[in-house]
Amino acid sequence: MMGGELERRLGVTHPTGQYDVVVGEGFLSRLRQLAGIDGPLAVVTDSNVGPLYADQIEDALCVITVPAGERFKTLATVQTIYDRLLAAGFDRAGTIVALGGGVVGDMAGFAAATYMRGVDFVQCPTSLLAMVDASVGAKTGVDLPQGKNLVGAFKQPTAVLADIATLQTLPPEEFAAGMAEVVKHGLIANPDLLARLEIGDWQLTARSRSSISNLQSLIADAIEVKRDVVQEDPFEQGRRATLNLGHTFGHAIEQASGYAVRHGEGVAMGLVAAANLSARLGFCSSDLQSRIEDVLAKLDLPTCIPANLSPAALYQAMGSDKKKAAGSLRFVLIRDVGHVFVMGDVAETAVLAALTDVICEESR
Repeated sequence: MMGGELERRLGVTHPTGQYDVVVGEGFLSRLRQLAGIDGPLAVVTDSNVGPLYADQIEDALCVITVPAGERFKTLATVQTIYDRLLAAGFDRAGTIVALGGGVVGDMAGFAAATYMRGVDFVQCPTSLLAMVDASVGAKTGVDLPQGKNLVGAFKQPTAVLADIATLQTLPPEEFAAGMAEVVKHGLIANPDLLARLEIGDWQLTARSRSSISNLQSLIADAIEVKRDVVQEDPFEQGRRATLNLGHTFGHAIEQASGYAVRHGEGVAMGLVAAANLSARLGFCSSDLQSRIEDVLAKLDLPTCIPANLSPAALYQAMGSDKKKAAGSLRFVLIRDVGHVFVMGDVAETAVLAALTDVICEESR
């Protein structure tokens, strides 16, 4: 670790207790100490991350490696986790450690919520997307053929350790995908964070103390947005739904593409579509869409929907969105940076028009 001053702790309170999100470097070898684990631990990781980092976690009862990728986020994969835990003699005194991105965190968390009616759970996110979004908030689950995250549970971790050193091995396209959630958090509640992204005062590859500190503070600021929202609304009964900005569109794009589109890429396209729909309905200026497109492009993120995904197919995919209320799709719309809201009963014609407008130009 490059100095204790680079460790930043964010406390998260929830209805049954409290945990810390720690952002810094060199955590994996000190996991037991930092997370306060006394009993046995089982590491759940994937075929990409496991070979890189699993051996840094000492004294694990077992390391369970699942195939990497969203298409493996299924009940069948969770069954293999249960089987391995039982074979290792893992009991209720143990802690499941999720070492990986959002898919690993979702599945390991769901396993922790349901194995022997619940065991302790620690998140060690290794992707930017998981650090700033998936690891905080207690949502866990798996996909069904009909849609994303249709089976799941709320499971609070006992700690989240975001080791930014792991981002050094993250492919550039995966890092970019995570930045879509940082943009989303800026749009929801932190105009200064969005401005930082526009200025670009950080770098992934630089190893100087200042550049690492800048990246750490960017990640921590993004986490703070989600932390504040989930503390206010831990079970998504109100404000927490605003964290789905861009996601009704984004999940449909992912599903319709057969998950060829990464989650963060779908969210980026969804943010543009949400801004377009918001302007179309008279809630914001069309200039906001242009501003979002500019910052996404600067971060190497897509700003339009692939040509092979038709608006009709995307709208149909939205029909399985679990965020519907009383059978009606709900969209998070934007009035301005820092001012978003949830709206139902949006006319199908308006949604289709927004989707059509955001299809890549070469497809028209």
